[in-house]
Amino acid sequence: MKATSSRISAFKQTVRVREHQLLADEPVGEGGEDAGPSPQELLAGSLASCTAITMEMYAQRKGWDLGATEVTCEYTPPDRGCPTRFDLVLRLPDHLSDEQVARLKVIAAKCPVHRTLDGEVMFDERVERVTLTH
Repeated sequence: MKATSSRISAFKQTVRVREHQLLADEPVGEGGEDAGPSPQELLAGSLASCTAITMEMYAQRKGWDLGATEVTCEYTPPDRGCPTRFDLVLRLPDHLSDEQVARLKVIAAKCPVHRTLDGEVMFDERVERVTLTH
C-alpha cells in the first residue's frame, strides 16, 4: 500500500492513494486553510472506517444483517510520556443478540489499522533530493 502527499500551499496537501485523491490540511487555528481533515483526523478516520468494514465483512460471512452501523473514533494526541488514546464507540442495531454484539466487539479490535496501531511500529526513512518545477 502506498500513499503520496504533495504540497499545494502552506499546510494543504493532496494525498493520492491508487486512483483516489483527497485533501489534508490543518485547521485555521493551526495555520492552515481547513481545506480538509488534518493528518491526525485522517488517522482517526482510518481506524473508524477500518473497524466498521472489518465488522461488516465478518457479519456478511456469518449471514448477519448489520443494517445501520456507525463507528466513532475520538483520537487524543499524546502528551510527552503519555500513551496515545483512541476512544471507539461502536453503534450497532438493537436487533442483534448479546452474543453477536460481543463477537463483533472482539472482531472490531482485529481490524488491520487497530492491529497496526496496537503493535510495534518501525520507520525506514530516506531523503531523495529533486529539482523542483513550478
